[in-house]
Amino acid sequence: MRPWLERLPPRPDSAALAALAGQQEVLVAPGRPLRFVPPQGDGMAYETRTRERGEVETRPDNWHDFFNALVWLAFPRAKRALNAAHVAAMQPVGAERGVLRDALTHFDECGIAVLSTRPDLLDLLRGFQWKELFVARRAEVRTAMRFVVFGHATYEALLAPFRGLTAKAVLLEATPDELALPAVALTATVDARLAAALSGGVYRRPRDFQPLPLLGIPGVTPASEAPGFYDDTWQFRPGRRAAAKTYLENGVSPGAAGARAGNC
Repeated sequence: MRPWLERLPPRPDSAALAALAGQQEVLVAPGRPLRFVPPQGDGMAYETRTRERGEVETRPDNWHDFFNALVWLAFPRAKRALNAAHVAAMQPVGAERGVLRDALTHFDECGIAVLSTRPDLLDLLRGFQWKELFVARRAEVRTAMRFVVFGHATYEALLAPFRGLTAKAVLLEATPDELALPAVALTATVDARLAAALSGGVYRRPRDFQPLPLLGIPGVTPASEAPGFYDDTWQFRPGRRAAAKTYLENGVSPGAAGARAGNC
């Protein structure tokens, strides 16, 4: 994201975004170049407008919409795939919102791609083994993993990170060459891989994404350098199976336990 931020003013600027979009030549659909427009207020659905007209409604002076625009520029393939899936899930017109659209929205708002050359590190993340991953294997995390934020709400939240900030992760095995790519090339690689996964219907429910407490990633907060930071089970919860076990043993609802960690 940094290469795009460096080309923009330090605050949301609609005119600068529009100019940058013109330089990128991003297509939302064949023959429909991406344009950022003010909210139109004509009743047309946001996703439909984007798909049919290439227009992404963007409020001026608004960080949330500013980051959404930047994600369109940085990850055009994945955003195009998300938009197409949203529009398809809205058919027939007037259909009730379902689990699929919820999943698409979760990733659009809060998504992150986690790449690693070590499948065992990804398995630790899947298993909610936070201390093993981020304390015992911290050096390996730094060298063999990359965390690429996708969700625009997550970018906004990272302006002022808070305890419990959680992203919805897609876990991707990667080659050493991929991890060594410079930022722009790595982003393009992630964009292509996310687009393929989202177009392929791999993620159809919100729970298909892996919860990831963002403050646990090395470097996000200085507090995480202390091993005891990961003893905070409100933030670094033990996972769905452990929560279900707690429910069976103590009568604590697994849904309530799972909800303790904050979302983006």
